[in-house]
Amino acid sequence: MNVYDQAHQLAQSMRQSEEYLEYMRLKETAYEDSTNRALLDEYKKLQYQMQVKMASGERMEEDDLQRMQKIAGILQFNPDASAYLMAEFRFQKMLADIYKILADAAGINLDMLGG
Repeated sequence: MNVYDQAHQLAQSMRQSEEYLEYMRLKETAYEDSTNRALLDEYKKLQYQMQVKMASGERMEEDDLQRMQKIAGILQFNPDASAYLMAEFRFQKMLADIYKILADAAGINLDMLGG
């Protein structure tokens, strides 16, 4: 079996994993409410902007950082949004673990990235 076939098998296994199924179920629930959807979308946009800035060695604008923290505080007290974000974190952790396994197999040292 070639490596691409195996990658497709891995992708299928991930889509069938408990982490992914729970993530998708909770995402659907959290996004049913339009207020949750708007807050989650804004939070994710700000989170992405922060990651891009950090990767380029810049700092996020203080207003954006405060806005992100305020939205995070609101989402934390919303059971649907909070459960979704935790499920997303667990799924992303699984992806990071898989990437580390692949990087180790390829001889790529990820320690310098702080992981």
